Amino acid sequence: MPERPNAAPYSASGGPVPSPPPPSRWRRRRPARLTRALKFVGLACLGFIVYAQWRQISSAGPRRNQPSLLSVDKLQADLQTCAKLHKKPQDPAGLGRERNARYVDGHKPTLIRNATVWVGEPAEGTSVEDAWAGKGYAWVNADVYIEYGLIKKVEKDIALKSLASDTHVWDAKGRQLTTGIIDMHSHAGVDSLPELEGNDDTNEMSADITPYVRSIDGLQPQDHQIQVIKSGGVTTSLVLPGSGNNIGGEAYPIKHAVGKPDGRLEISVADMLADPDRNWRYMKMACGENAKRVYGKVGEHGPVSRLGESWEFRHAFETAAKLNRAQDDWCAQAESRGLESMDTYLPQDLKWESLGAALRGQVHINAHCYTIPDLEAFVDHTNEFNFSIRAFHHAHQTYLVPEILKRAWGPTPPASALFADNMWYKAEAYIGSEYAGKTLWEAGLTPIYVSDNPVLNAQHVVFEAAKAFGYGLPYAVALASVTTAPAERLGMGERLGKIKPGYDADVVVWDSDPLSVGAAPVQVWIDGTAQFEDPVELEKPIKGPIDPKTTFDMPEDEPSEVADVVFTGIATSYIPGLETAEAPNQDNLTVAISKGKIVCIGACPTELAAATRRVHLQNGYLTKPFTAFGSLLGLNAIDAEDGTDNGHSTSQFSRAADGLRLGTKKLRYAHRYGVTRAITAPAFTGAGTHFGVSAGIRTWGHEHVLEAGAVFREDVAVHYTLQEEAAKAGSGGGTVSGAVGMLRKKLLQAVGEEVARSGNETTDAFSEEAYLRRVVHGEMPLAITVHSADGIASALKLKKQVEEAGQAELTVVVIGGAESHLVADELAEAKVGVVLSPLQSYRTSWDQRRALTGAPLTNGTAVDGLVRAGVVVAVGLEEDWVVRDLGLLAGIVWRNSEGRVKEGEALEMVGGECL
Repeated sequence: MPERPNAAPYSASGGPVPSPPPPSRWRRRRPARLTRALKFVGLACLGFIVYAQWRQISSAGPRRNQPSLLSVDKLQADLQTCAKLHKKPQDPAGLGRERNARYVDGHKPTLIRNATVWVGEPAEGTSVEDAWAGKGYAWVNADVYIEYGLIKKVEKDIALKSLASDTHVWDAKGRQLTTGIIDMHSHAGVDSLPELEGNDDTNEMSADITPYVRSIDGLQPQDHQIQVIKSGGVTTSLVLPGSGNNIGGEAYPIKHAVGKPDGRLEISVADMLADPDRNWRYMKMACGENAKRVYGKVGEHGPVSRLGESWEFRHAFETAAKLNRAQDDWCAQAESRGLESMDTYLPQDLKWESLGAALRGQVHINAHCYTIPDLEAFVDHTNEFNFSIRAFHHAHQTYLVPEILKRAWGPTPPASALFADNMWYKAEAYIGSEYAGKTLWEAGLTPIYVSDNPVLNAQHVVFEAAKAFGYGLPYAVALASVTTAPAERLGMGERLGKIKPGYDADVVVWDSDPLSVGAAPVQVWIDGTAQFEDPVELEKPIKGPIDPKTTFDMPEDEPSEVADVVFTGIATSYIPGLETAEAPNQDNLTVAISKGKIVCIGACPTELAAATRRVHLQNGYLTKPFTAFGSLLGLNAIDAEDGTDNGHSTSQFSRAADGLRLGTKKLRYAHRYGVTRAITAPAFTGAGTHFGVSAGIRTWGHEHVLEAGAVFREDVAVHYTLQEEAAKAGSGGGTVSGAVGMLRKKLLQAVGEEVARSGNETTDAFSEEAYLRRVVHGEMPLAITVHSADGIASALKLKKQVEEAGQAELTVVVIGGAESHLVADELAEAKVGVVLSPLQSYRTSWDQRRALTGAPLTNGTAVDGLVRAGVVVAVGLEEDWVVRDLGLLAGIVWRNSEGRVKEGEALEMVGGECL
């Protein structure tokens, strides 16, 4: 509105400034009669004002004679809501139930006989301190009886005559039995695999603060990954919204039983809920880099910094707190004065209802926070607004600040939901430790291991716990980190996570100790129903479990350099010429090393007597060092930080040797875990894709590439990427067929068919054309990154066409190879080797959708099919953090090969040069 002429200005207090009094001479000239009249009028006005105020006050009080005009039914419903607002949920009890709420009539009871059972809690009488230290736990021989979807008995030699007559008996044959694995951080069903835009419902990115959305509304029961996850013994997952938002919405714990084959009534998300009564609610929040990258736009809206994120959190919490206060005031008035006094309905706002419930302690909050400032800021929020947090997720730096976590509001400090060793993928993940779990546990905090599926394949989340055990976490604590600890943090510690009467019948029988390399389930029961009708069982010798008292010490953080050292306790050597695999009685050999060379293997009495540095090993191995193939080691320090990366290009052919940067944390850790060499190629569209010429480098001991030995081979192989999503981003008109055709054309030009016509002979020895000439002359390998069977078939046809046009046989290697088992015979015939990257594909992309995920779902994985056909196989790195796990991956190949691959051969898959 336009400004009113001569409008009175406003005072600082916000009210109008009084008009100035009339001139004094006018007051002096008023007649006495006029003054008396004015006094009378003034008194009358004053009396009217007093009367009006009295009426207003009385009308604000109880309506004793004026009925409310509001709906009585709605007011009654609002009053009932008041009671719910102030009711804090309790963890639902298991013991005492006759049947599981998810039990479906008609399913027979099951007796699992002769099992080696991990109950999940220490023996009776174990002190709290000893239990925390992992003492009092043991494997026990027992039978487990499941009826009405509940564990009813855990006893030795349960008599059949004491059970229902239709009981199905299943013989565990002494194998290990545990509760189902619980994954506390998953996006299964909302980030469905294979990844397709139409099936991605991970994040609601219409706004940064979205507490009002729910993962259950986008969860797809038919996501095949749910079945894959279950095949790894995971029976319960907390399905969270993604971490794009500071407040991402509500999460739901589900069980991995879908439809009638899995014992459900129908294909329904509601049928999958781990707690059908919905005692607790769950919410996902996230700190740090994600939200400010996704939502921040300078000058328009935030957050663009962690400072802005804290404001977004506090503003959201305060908004929800105001709604809570308004509701509490309404409820107090309705309860004290009666509904007939109410002029309004209960204040409600669906947008803020869930966050208000979180502040009332009715919602378990899980927050994705990596760094110290993220963690400390969020702890401050918990104390400012008086809410507790169940776990920090990702939580890479929690091990550095346990005391900050202990300052969080609430009775119990938050747990840390971690990966065992997945880090370096962005700046927030650059500072981390594989020993974080042990450090947190020693500080009195709870480590939990998770998948963030599909970031990691949740099928193998127990492998994260196994690695944590190897990194020094006590056995019982490591197993608890994927069973009892997440159950407790989900508020279902009396129903899930233990093999006890009254607990929901999620049971897994394993083919080997669940914390051993390559362990796979033999059968899985959810709510008393066996989940696999005809499970694939690997032929493995039945062995006893790992002794829970087994411990591993953390090595020194930095390796030390010595000229002479003697190792004792060597049981096996796979060094060429020094093999001991055929001499099983040699379980305590000595290996003496002087000036970088092995000078003795055997008893070595002279060297032992003269040794100044001795290292004793238990069941020690002597092997060749490992080689990391297909990584970005030496070209990248932090995956998501362009300033630390060589970059990627879909058009510029380049040499890795020209972009090497040594001395990174990745390379140091590679060396620490036995990976002394890396063959690294320029990226095409990012990690796992390649375009250019790879180089061979030493991982440690060199400051720059000019030092002698730093680069052991400048040009290793010529790389191209033909897998679907990457090929479409490159040359060839944005199609896979175009990319294959373009590569064919380049190779044929190199043969000379097109070059002879054009006369475009190249003189640049480092050009793409020059390298391709070396390829077609058989002087350099051609490495093609491709996953699909048809893409591999195209590569094989291309190889044949070029060979027929030229005079030499091409050396071709496939990198990726998720579907390579489908063309294993053809690969063997063409003498094309495969670098499996990853070793265990889980169908992340469309061109991996026919990958084999292993027992009990499929008969082996790609490596088994390739080995059967006689294809030369190596294990590569799909991401650089896997460099720590190369030796373990070789162990998985060996353990699960059913004898087709010997231990030394499996080690050669990560120890050879591949090309």
